[in-house]
Amino acid sequence: MSRLLTIIFSLVISQQSIYSQVTIENQNDAKLFLEEYLSPMGEGLGAMLNNGWYNSARTHKFGGFDVSISLNSLFIPKAKKSFDPNTLSNFSSNTETPTILGKGEGALVEYNGNEFKLPNQASSISILALPTANIGIGLIKKTEINARYIPNYNFQAGFAGKGEVSLWGIGFKHDILQWIPIIGDAIPLSVSLQAGYTDLSTKQTILNQEVNLNTKAANINIIASRKILMLTGFASLGYSSSISSFNVATSPLNVVQYFNLGDLDIQLPIDMEFQRFNDFRANIGLRFNIALIAFQANYTLSEYSVFSIGAGVSFR
Repeated sequence: MSRLLTIIFSLVISQQSIYSQVTIENQNDAKLFLEEYLSPMGEGLGAMLNNGWYNSARTHKFGGFDVSISLNSLFIPKAKKSFDPNTLSNFSSNTETPTILGKGEGALVEYNGNEFKLPNQASSISILALPTANIGIGLIKKTEINARYIPNYNFQAGFAGKGEVSLWGIGFKHDILQWIPIIGDAIPLSVSLQAGYTDLSTKQTILNQEVNLNTKAANINIIASRKILMLTGFASLGYSSSISSFNVATSPLNVVQYFNLGDLDIQLPIDMEFQRFNDFRANIGLRFNIALIAFQANYTLSEYSVFSIGAGVSFR
């Protein structure tokens, strides 16, 4: 987790350039530019948070439970590793430039008649991973309540300073075939409605400036599964949504110090919300049970594809 946050709040020494430093004083322009640069990280976090909620459509009986650890690994789409400054008002460029997750030669960008050079980025981020601890408890009417949690902890990340992170989530799963007389009993599958909400909060202090990133993610899915002996195959179709906010509590934000943005400086209080990210998704997976121990793996196909693995204990 500390590696992930180090990427988000990377502290890079600015490079020398033949171009003078350009300061963006317009709050809206500053937010739009930073959003294009940072949004793939916020959207990617949302995609990871919307995974790892289930490994079967079957719900626990009353009093049944499961406790598991899952690891969600995100594959960054190529299209999210660069952006075109020409799509933003008051900005123009002859080429695309890397986002926070991309690599390549930084573009020469014109802003209101002034030019600034974005530095080259030597490496890109292709995969991000996020662990979660999960629990499910069976209630009445074939309904299961789910929760996930990462306790608040502090970390030290070298030049990136110190910070803290916490995560929590709540969800449910409900068998819908029980409400379809005759047909529900005849279908050799379990079918459930599932939904979940996750909140990830991070705070980092660098050079006496407090930076906060919060990602809220929600999903809803229809899951179908079939168990044969020790194997359970499952698949789902659903919809996910996420939104991330970025806040610098102590102004102004010096972008040269926080992000590798070369000659671009933003001397404004920053409190921005990324555009809401919505996406349809399909998921397929397999669970393997040995007595009370369960292992599972699944893959979610969406704009941000995610591969999840997990292990835990399941009873009733």
